[in-house]
Amino acid sequence: MFVYADNAATTSVSKTALDAMIPYLTEKYGNPSSLYAFAQDVKEGLEEARATIAKCINASPKEIYFTSGGSEADNQAIVSAAKVGARKGRKHIISTKFEHHAVLHTLKKLEKEGFEVTLLDVHADGVVTVEDVKNAIREDTCLVTVMFANNEIGTVQPVTEIGALCREKGIPFHTDAVQAAGHMPIDVEAMNIDMLAMSGHKFHAPKGVGVLYAKKNMPLFNIIEGGGQERGKRAGTENMAGIVAMAAALKESCEHMEENNARIIPMRDRLFAELSKIPHSKINGSLEHHVPGTVNMCFEGIEGESLLLMLDMNGICASSGSACTSGSLDPSHVLLSLGLPHEVAHGSLRLSIGEYNTMEEIDHIIECVPKIVAKLRDMSPVWDELETGKRKHLI
Repeated sequence: MFVYADNAATTSVSKTALDAMIPYLTEKYGNPSSLYAFAQDVKEGLEEARATIAKCINASPKEIYFTSGGSEADNQAIVSAAKVGARKGRKHIISTKFEHHAVLHTLKKLEKEGFEVTLLDVHADGVVTVEDVKNAIREDTCLVTVMFANNEIGTVQPVTEIGALCREKGIPFHTDAVQAAGHMPIDVEAMNIDMLAMSGHKFHAPKGVGVLYAKKNMPLFNIIEGGGQERGKRAGTENMAGIVAMAAALKESCEHMEENNARIIPMRDRLFAELSKIPHSKINGSLEHHVPGTVNMCFEGIEGESLLLMLDMNGICASSGSACTSGSLDPSHVLLSLGLPHEVAHGSLRLSIGEYNTMEEIDHIIECVPKIVAKLRDMSPVWDELETGKRKHLI
């Protein structure tokens, strides 16, 4: 049996998204910046897609900018807020230790340019509190950026409350909503969000297309120079096929969100319930504040990489964390931010399921994981030391 359980890394393109994009790869191939009627018909499709996406998050179409994905959107939002802040003598930014690297690496770059960054500790449940943010705010704070939902452990942050605090203090609030868009309700007005990033391939659109939402009064600075596309804020001929596919996929995901989650959550909860029966295992992150489809656990005494390879041999696609850092041998910075020891964080497994998964597939995972964990432990000298008392169990 083949089981794809890595939807947090990427999703398959839905039939709805594919049907929407095909015309823009065949007969509607004009450049939307051209003036003749053939191209203006394509531009109409561009603006319809913009309006569709805006409606899904309760924004205005003029607040939607198309990008190559979530990373670009995060970069542009953070750099723009930083430049605005610097002009006012405010060069302090607040974020968290378990953000996606699109955020963390951008902040590190800004530190080299003279900005001061406060990375908030994450509590053991994987949630940052509003009080933490409030205590970190200073007179020179120019931006707060806290992700909507964590890409590795799936915990959801109190974005509405953080946004309200920032609005009260007059500080721009940005959120990386890549793992939330299409899976959880988003209302940028009600949630007090000034800037938001999303990526199409996380909700059944193609890779290479994303969105930056920027509230109408938020100044944006270009990170890609060239033509005057996207109202002069993002140069480059628009990826029309990707954009219309993303709009169709997001609309479909939002319209069917309730029924999709009614399918996904029982599968997720069954995985948590059965896999947590494995001795010396640990669920990572709060189950109360959680995205529908993500399961993240650690199994003591094994290496996550070996677990993934053996799952692959059993037809199961999974990960040990973010796909963006899969080549790294270091333990997940997300798990370390929760206070987990290196030895425990190394034995992590992320399963991320979607509406196309079935309970039969979940049962296959439940059958395979305990056997593989037991086999790896039998081969592990570390596990032998744990079991004979030479080392102390950490889970």
